[in-house]
Amino acid sequence: MFRLIILNYICSRRKPLTIIIKIMDTFLIVFAGFLVIAGVVGCIFPKLPGTPLCYFGIIILHYSSAAQFSTPFFIRWGLIVISVQGLDYLIPTWGKRKFGGSKLGVWGSLMGMLAGMYFETWGIILGAILGAFVGELVAGKESNKAIHQAFSSFVFFILGTISQLMVAGILLYYYIDEIKYLL
Repeated sequence: MFRLIILNYICSRRKPLTIIIKIMDTFLIVFAGFLVIAGVVGCIFPKLPGTPLCYFGIIILHYSSAAQFSTPFFIRWGLIVISVQGLDYLIPTWGKRKFGGSKLGVWGSLMGMLAGMYFETWGIILGAILGAFVGELVAGKESNKAIHQAFSSFVFFILGTISQLMVAGILLYYYIDEIKYLL
């Protein structure tokens, strides 16, 4: 009997429960916003996986009361994020091979990018260019041709970054569109 009275009292006093739900909801919205913004920044700074962070931010936003996305939405954007993430690594390699780059130039660019990761964005960009240049010189190409290959690798690197920024920007738009009524 005493348990029934306490249970009835708890059920009639739902205000603390709604406060906890609102706090959790606010936390999910803010955390999702943090992930989406970190994802956009991660498209420029390569130490963060840009588009996957944006995608996970949208998934977390879905679990709040602010937004409800459909399953086809998540499947479609999941495939787009996987494709863009993969193309970000394949586009520079394909571009160098398409425009006559050698395997040593590709490996040099990759090694330069990896070495440049310790020096933030400029290190990666300059590392890719210098690595491709050194790789092409080692392959026996003239310095003019090696410079051309190095800059073509840079252009395709920028194309990969732009494609990631486009997807991250669209996911940022979906985030803002869903929470604009809360602001």
